Amino acid sequence: MNPYLILGFIALYFLVLLTISYFTSRNADNDSFFIGNRKSHWFLIALGLIGDSLSGVTFISVPGKVVYDQFSYLQLVFGYLVGYWVIGYVLLPVYYKLKLTSIYSYLLGRFGVFSQKTGSFFFILSRLLGAGGRLYLAVGTIQIFVFDRLGINFYFTVAIMILLMVAYTYRGGIKTLVWTDSFQSILLLGGLIFSIVAIGSQLHLGLGGMVSKVIESDHSRVFFWDFKEKNYFWKQFIGGAFIAIAMTGLDQNMMQKNLSCPNLKDAQKNIMSFSFVMVLVNLLFISLGALLFVYAAELNIQLDLNTKNKIITDRVFPTLALGHLGTIAGLAFIVGLTAATFSSADSVLTTLATSFCIDFLGFEKEGKYNEKDKMTTRKMVHVLFAVFLFIIIGLFKLMNKQAIIDTILMVAGYTYGPLLGLFAFGIFTKIKTIDWMVPVVCIISPILCYIIDFNSQAWFGGYKFGFELLLLNGCITFLFLFVLSWMRKKDPLQRKLT
Repeated sequence: MNPYLILGFIALYFLVLLTISYFTSRNADNDSFFIGNRKSHWFLIALGLIGDSLSGVTFISVPGKVVYDQFSYLQLVFGYLVGYWVIGYVLLPVYYKLKLTSIYSYLLGRFGVFSQKTGSFFFILSRLLGAGGRLYLAVGTIQIFVFDRLGINFYFTVAIMILLMVAYTYRGGIKTLVWTDSFQSILLLGGLIFSIVAIGSQLHLGLGGMVSKVIESDHSRVFFWDFKEKNYFWKQFIGGAFIAIAMTGLDQNMMQKNLSCPNLKDAQKNIMSFSFVMVLVNLLFISLGALLFVYAAELNIQLDLNTKNKIITDRVFPTLALGHLGTIAGLAFIVGLTAATFSSADSVLTTLATSFCIDFLGFEKEGKYNEKDKMTTRKMVHVLFAVFLFIIIGLFKLMNKQAIIDTILMVAGYTYGPLLGLFAFGIFTKIKTIDWMVPVVCIISPILCYIIDFNSQAWFGGYKFGFELLLLNGCITFLFLFVLSWMRKKDPLQRKLT
């Protein structure tokens, strides 16, 4: 494809986002930036959450991984439904009752300031790494097929993309993102559907023919029952439930727009309608993966291999879309990928700034800042996190050796586990703990999980941990918090200190 044509479409895409930002951010104040003045429409948030949840990682990695994982990813997605129910009927009522802006303010009231800052820190760490991985994947793909041909340096490309994100989120924050994310989700879904249609057209297949091809392919197995393997059904199903709870319900980035609804009922309608749409959309992505390999096999297309002679899964979709499916399909891929990536990454800058300003700088403490000081400070923090994001992407370029979706989910297992344990202990018990020891617990738990995971095959007869590592991490954190509560009861001095 002509790189100038792709570049023109990307430029037009960002022009639309900047236009939306201009109209939605007029008269925006700090309350607009942080919580959208609590006037967001639930159906717009539900639509925008599609792009927030899927990202460029899903757009590229999930279809490619079908060659090795088949449809096992659906086992994880089925678990999401349980997780979203817990979010809607356990977590959201707590958040709305307390009228939270940062969900980690809950930990301040329940345990103390150390717990609040620990929760916020783990969110910031996980989201920086996750957003960095997603942007690295998307920008890297566009770099190979567009900017390398134009002689533009990768790091210059990354800098321009991040600056554009800052430009349209800088003033309006959540008030703007509710609209831009909805727009981007529509483009994402359009790119997905058009890619499927393009493959069907090239293979001269209608809808029924494509469904038959997917079912008859070697990649359509959904359920796996070897309990020692990572793709064992119950590992993935339970892991999916807790991934949804942790990476959506305990994640400021995903919850901040939910909390901008006028009331709890609207927020619940949003999260439950979104949960069923997510199953359908993920099914389409996995089916697209099967069709891509059917297409490559029938046209005898050689896919890129790594040094171990295995298919580089993250290159399958971009290679076929941009090199074989035609100009219109290639443009649909670029638009869909760009929308998927930036709908998930742009809100990160806003929510990282929110969490840092409220949980670390104390924006909600009465009398500490006036409105003008808040606006100046949160703009500086917004830009600072953009710089951090640039650095993280550079590190991914230097270090990444595996499919990005594996990297991000692995990171999530270690960083969201302590959040899972903290919130579970807070919501399901009434026990107090030793607040200043909470950061130590939340560091020890992931380290223990890593040791157990690294040695699991030797210690447990060949057992391999999958996504249930997140649950293990949360349980270890919960157990340590319980031990701390016991120590507090035994020591009168600790009771006075906490």
